Amino acid sequence: MSTTADEPVAPATCSRAGCRAPAAWRIDWRNPRIHTEGRTKTWVACDEHRDYLREFLAARSFPLTVTALSPAEAPR
Repeated sequence: MSTTADEPVAPATCSRAGCRAPAAWRIDWRNPRIHTEGRTKTWVACDEHRDYLREFLAARSFPLTVTALSPAEAPR
């Protein structure tokens, strides 16, 4: 489903199971065994769960990057 510039976008919420906190971080990652180099998955995280999600992926040796959500992606 796509939205137009006039439609409100729901605020991003943390990807950690059970967490409904607003997301402030973007975690782009891939599983090299099943994803090609150009394909990534994206999770978003609140401040409390950023390190937990990053460490979960890093423990599996998944390539990842963590960046702050852009103003367009951040909760309003």
